[in-house]
Amino acid sequence: MAVLVGAGHAHLHVVRQSAQLRDAGVDPVLIAPRWFHYSGLATGVLSGALQPEAAKIDVEVLARECGVAYRPGRVVGIDRSDRRLVLDTGERLTFDAVSFNIGSEVAGSGNAQPAVMLWPVKPLTELFELRRALEAAARTTDAAPTVVVAGGGQSGFEVAAAVTGLMERLRLRPRVFLVVAGAPAWGPSRARDRLLQVLTGRGVTIVGGAVIDHDPGHCCLADGQRLPCDHLVWAAGLRPPALIGALGLPVADDGRLRLHPTLASIADDAIFGAGDCAVVDVAPRPGAGVFGVRAAPILLHNLAALGDGRPLRVFRPQRSWLSIMDLGDGRGLAMRGRFWWLGRSALQLKRYLDLGFIRRMRARLPQPKDAAHDRL
Repeated sequence: MAVLVGAGHAHLHVVRQSAQLRDAGVDPVLIAPRWFHYSGLATGVLSGALQPEAAKIDVEVLARECGVAYRPGRVVGIDRSDRRLVLDTGERLTFDAVSFNIGSEVAGSGNAQPAVMLWPVKPLTELFELRRALEAAARTTDAAPTVVVAGGGQSGFEVAAAVTGLMERLRLRPRVFLVVAGAPAWGPSRARDRLLQVLTGRGVTIVGGAVIDHDPGHCCLADGQRLPCDHLVWAAGLRPPALIGALGLPVADDGRLRLHPTLASIADDAIFGAGDCAVVDVAPRPGAGVFGVRAAPILLHNLAALGDGRPLRVFRPQRSWLSIMDLGDGRGLAMRGRFWWLGRSALQLKRYLDLGFIRRMRARLPQPKDAAHDRL
């Protein structure tokens, strides 16, 4: 039996193609929360351009239609010697092989004070709730709430753009601060400069520094600055979930599970990984959804190979990849290597790719036939 822990990009593909596992004599089981929220559409929802339902996949329905045994919930522990997983329900599940595709979580968000709402960018449902909170506030006042976004990575910039877009749709003057610690290092420098120009032109205030605390109505920076703040969005770095560190397996400096190119752990060939929670040792890449998508066919093949004895394949992550940011105003910023463009066509391409992924995952499949041979 092969257990899929988490419903990330790679595992959704494996579930859709699970007939290949059964044909190889491998019984798949999926353990994940019922709803998958697609990261590529999260800021589109936050900006008000899309409804939350556009970014959701019913994992239980998908598993049932694909003939995959499904258990709602999360894995909270593992006994590698006995090959058992511990679920948050208390159930213990034996496995022959297990794969982790559980994404990432926000690091260092601290504790929110009652009068200052703190919204981490992960889980993505927090961004959907932030939109509801901002819309509710807009119904009771003519002034937009003050939103501080902490984080100078792509997520921080994109969230600041999305919040600004939501305020624009609500016909309110945006009151958004983007707090950036150091010079942003992602993407081509000219693309970053152009994005800064766009955001400041739309009313976003860029502040150098690091948020270290927050109290009612304000947040505090390391240099002593105090910014007005009704809602603090925390986008200052991501880390793998604590479960990865609890596996007792080698991890990289950033906490991700270290993998062979076969996507198996470098220390246990029955434990696989994909997506943001793992990294291929010989070809490290940053966390990005594209790598989970590209790794999925390799993961599917190698899990099936456990049953039919075929040689394992290796995953070779590309050196450059397309990344498109939703700017919340009908435009996108597309980047690949040193090439970039900003405009409506970039967002149109992003919507085509992201909504296409959702459509493929929702598309109905014929019920798979039960295989008669023995299972792994």
